Amino acid sequence: MNNLQKKILDLKREKNAVILAHYYVSKEVQEVADYLGDSYYLSKIAAKVNAEIIVFCGVYFMGESAKIMNPNKKVLMPDLYADCPMAHMATVEKIQEIRRIYQDLAVVCYINSTAEIKANSDVCVTSSNALKVIKALTNKYIYFIPDKNLGGYISTLVPEKMFILNDGFCHVHDGISVEAILKMKDEHPKAKVVSHPECSKAVLQLSDYIGSTSGIIDFIENSTDSEFIVCTETGVFHELERKTTGKSFYAASPCQVCPDMKKNTLEKLLQSLEKLSNEVNVESDIASKSIFALEKMHQLAEGEEK
Repeated sequence: MNNLQKKILDLKREKNAVILAHYYVSKEVQEVADYLGDSYYLSKIAAKVNAEIIVFCGVYFMGESAKIMNPNKKVLMPDLYADCPMAHMATVEKIQEIRRIYQDLAVVCYINSTAEIKANSDVCVTSSNALKVIKALTNKYIYFIPDKNLGGYISTLVPEKMFILNDGFCHVHDGISVEAILKMKDEHPKAKVVSHPECSKAVLQLSDYIGSTSGIIDFIENSTDSEFIVCTETGVFHELERKTTGKSFYAASPCQVCPDMKKNTLEKLLQSLEKLSNEVNVESDIASKSIFALEKMHQLAEGEEK
């Protein structure tokens, strides 16, 4: 542990703060986190932590969700400009248009979205719990926003429902190509392909396992195979190396890095704690509406652990 990490841990205790970090941030930031996980796990933790200050090392929609669930706590981020482009790929106008067309409709909002979009949705989901939540809905029509790839994948698992897909995507996962995977398969013919459902349909069709970030970690940890081509953000490799021995992990392509997640640095984290800066705030009317979709997600996904 370096000096910067020690300073952060000392300051965290002094300020009665808790540090939440997503698997996609850097190894050094992951190492100082009190809780490390995917979006669903962190959303559950954010809803029940006792600390006065939450420092969220992720992207902005995560900090927003933590603030919505904890309106009386101070929520900080190392970098307020760490954003998720996909979170902005759905619009309120389009939601309203779809509601006018379809009567028996649920607007299902991937948690990777802005607070305003959550406020206009019926329920949130993550890649970990989307299937369970959507199966629990009684509506025939599902408008899935903003990610077309995750929505498309879930639609194949729930054929009894009709999905309307939005044209959004994660540039990191959607950028992984079939050609890149086939090249890696040539180099590592025994390797299993494990993919996040934010990847394209063509990539998912090549995959031996499809699941959320935490699902991918669990699959690799429990697998009897020893080589894996991992189709998700490479920040997950740190946790894979920590949880397994004698296994090898290969990125499908060099594009598997989220530049926004990597904006979370130790230097920025320390400064945020020192100055209590980069506070996340959500307008009260937006927060009061968006909390409904978040709470409904937790209600319908109760008992889902990953």
